[in-house]
Parts: sequence; structure tokens; C-alpha cells
Amino acid sequence: MTGEQIEQFMRDGFVRIDQAFPRGLADEARTILWRDTHCDPANPSTWTKPVIRLGMYAQRPFVEAANTAVLHAAFDQLVGEGRWLPCRSMGTFPVRFPSLEDPGDAGWHIDVSFGLEDPDFMSWRANAASKGRALLMLFLFSDVGEADAPTRIRVGSHLHMARMLAPAGEEGLSLREMAANGFGETAGCPEALATGPAGTVYLCHPFLVHSAQSHRGTQPRFMAQPPLLPRHPPSLLPRGNPLSPVEAAIQRALGVGGDSMRGI
Repeated sequence: MTGEQIEQFMRDGFVRIDQAFPRGLADEARTILWRDTHCDPANPSTWTKPVIRLGMYAQRPFVEAANTAVLHAAFDQLVGEGRWLPCRSMGTFPVRFPSLEDPGDAGWHIDVSFGLEDPDFMSWRANAASKGRALLMLFLFSDVGEADAPTRIRVGSHLHMARMLAPAGEEGLSLREMAANGFGETAGCPEALATGPAGTVYLCHPFLVHSAQSHRGTQPRFMAQPPLLPRHPPSLLPRGNPLSPVEAAIQRALGVGGDSMRGI
């Protein structure tokens, strides 16, 4: 990535990587996903739900899509060389179908990253060190236009969320606590849409506020949202190294510097 793209990531909270993985891998992956939806791609009358949730795909096309040289280089630039774990599965797939029905999951949120053993997902947590997550990623396995339920992004919202999370310390805040606060000042952020051809990947700051939306297009949208996991917990990270762009964005939000921002 260029220096301009890295600056965009720190300012806006995300960067779009075009042709991050080959379209052929997306085609292979969709064949597997269609099978698991139990829907007929040639018969829209079988598309009876607004969203079908699939996940944890470790077959070759998914793993290869997540581990291209382009993406590995970007991970090194944004998170730090040696500070992330290669993706061995593709995580969750909310497959969205054209529908007038409310999908029921279109609220603004960040992807929380620890406390996941609690059966109440609203109790899952995030903290200012982004414990358990180095990046949020959006992998487009189908062409996604503005009508095709692209993920909505609040541009720059990661900076507001860093300021909200910091006073809570290591314990952080639950999804319920963040939602009760309306995700702070993020409602005033400009909005962007995660559109693009199959093979596009959006690399997002862990604190980026985003939302699903209803599908008003004609063809289902296949998108995965796996985390990039950190190699070390925050307490085991070496000190004295330059801050990564993920950390530097948090530093910028809080107006502090140095080793006080070690964490991702």
C-alpha cells in the first residue's frame, strides 16, 4: 500500500484493496456457499430468507483468498510484521438475498473481540487495546453494488470509539454498554458503502462502526467478515518498536503517544 492509503486508513478507519484475491477463488467459494444455503442459484423462488448465516470455511479457496501476497503485505503494513496470525478459516458469511423483509440485524456496531464465552452476545466486549482483534476485514466474494446490501461504514468512527473505550481500561465495554451510549458521537460521521467487484477486500480498524442493510438488488451478496487475529496478547508485545497504523490511529484519537499505546 502507498503512504496515502495508510494515511487514509488512520483517518477514515478503512482502506479498500482492489484485486486482493483472484475472482476465480471467489467463484469456487460461491459454489460451496450456494450448496450450503440449500437454495437454487437459478431459481429466486427458493430465496425465501433475507439473510442466511454460514461460517468457518476452511476449504482451499477460502484459505487461499485470505492469504494472498497482497494481503499479507498489507497486514504487515497496518498491524506490524510478525504481529498477526495467518487466517486459517473465513469466519462468518451473512449471505444476503434480495428481499422486502427486514433482516433484523441492521444495527450499528463494532465487532467485539473478547468475553465471547458468555452466551449473551450483548455482553461480549472490546477495549482500547483491541484485545483479541488486529483488524476487521470485509471480503467480497460476489460483485457488490449500492443496491446489493453493501456494508455501511461510518467514516472516522474508529477515532470516536477509541475515546469511548479508553476510560474503561483493560475491562473495556460490552456491546450492550456501547449500544446504550449510541456509539458516542459516531452518528455524525459521513457514511460510505463497502462496494466493489468480487475479490475486493476492505481492511478496517477494529473500532470501525458499521452496519448491515436490506438487499434491494437482484443477486445475492456473498461477503465474509473474518477478524485478523493478533499473534501476541497486549501484555506480551515487545516495547520500543514503532507504532503500527492501527495503534497510531488510536494515539491520534486520544492525543497521547509513546509506549502508552502499545496494545494491538
